[in-house]
Amino acid sequence: MEEEVQTNLTEVAQRGADAQVRHRQFAFLMVEKFPMFSLAAAIDILRSANRQLGHNFYSWITVSADGESVMASNGLPVKVDYSIADVPNADILFVAAGLSLEFPGKSKVLAGLRKWGRRGGALGALSVGSHLLAAAGQLDGHRCTIHWENRASFMEAFPGIECSGNVFEIDRKRYTCAGGTTSIDLMLAVVRDDLGPGIANEVANQFNYERIRSASDRQRRGPERDLMGKSEKLKKIVERMADTLDEPLSAVQLAKSAGLSVRQVERLFLRHMNMTPGKYYTRLRLERARELLRQTNMPILDIAVATGFASHSYFAQSYRQHFGRPPSEERRTTY
Repeated sequence: MEEEVQTNLTEVAQRGADAQVRHRQFAFLMVEKFPMFSLAAAIDILRSANRQLGHNFYSWITVSADGESVMASNGLPVKVDYSIADVPNADILFVAAGLSLEFPGKSKVLAGLRKWGRRGGALGALSVGSHLLAAAGQLDGHRCTIHWENRASFMEAFPGIECSGNVFEIDRKRYTCAGGTTSIDLMLAVVRDDLGPGIANEVANQFNYERIRSASDRQRRGPERDLMGKSEKLKKIVERMADTLDEPLSAVQLAKSAGLSVRQVERLFLRHMNMTPGKYYTRLRLERARELLRQTNMPILDIAVATGFASHSYFAQSYRQHFGRPPSEERRTTY
């Protein structure tokens, strides 16, 4: 044990010495209604890493479309250092986006991201920022992730891009995360790669962060929040359901994916979810449909097909029964 502690201390000291001769600067591009928590979480990891090292290995600058202050989704205005046209070189340019993908200066933002990509610069995204990277053509051929609530609309808009349900993804020069606490995981992964696991763990400890999640950890998306502490086989079946909402699998196929019988699957769902597998599957499909109604301009019939419903009328009837309003009324509501 004593040797292990000494090894960790030696590693931290060596990483700190190496860091003194290097420096990394990140740029954070904010758009109107960006998520403050995602941005603050990312930057505070860098600040804490500097504190552990005893000097500023990391620095950061803030950016907007035109260099003017940006309003966060919580209503707080944030001053910035540069416009996207004037931003200096940085190791990674992260874009933070949240509630709205339509905002003043969007064309400038997309043009700036394309320019950065053409120069071979590394790009990152916090929360729904992945949508803007994709719209700028900067995720083509890369794996990415996005907040679970926006994944359905992302996959419909960019079917050629692999978008996982994981907490974060690092694919060559593209760094994406689902926002919220996943910004912490992504930046801890960056710190670990730069400075080693010793520094990353010390930073995590400063935030009382019990476990640093890896890129293979899945988001707790939507109804999957019901599965904490539940059967691993049940989780596997629900994940399989969530990945096949457009072409629902049969009860036999679902059971086979978990190595169970149909009857065993039924008992699992009744015991843990208080409903049949079929009813839970339909619930997942309808919740995906609601995401698409709220976040896209897809025709309602196309949404019905994309969520595995054979007819518009059956979809509308199922939607009304579950949510208490027809799909057309959902679309007219502003969120």
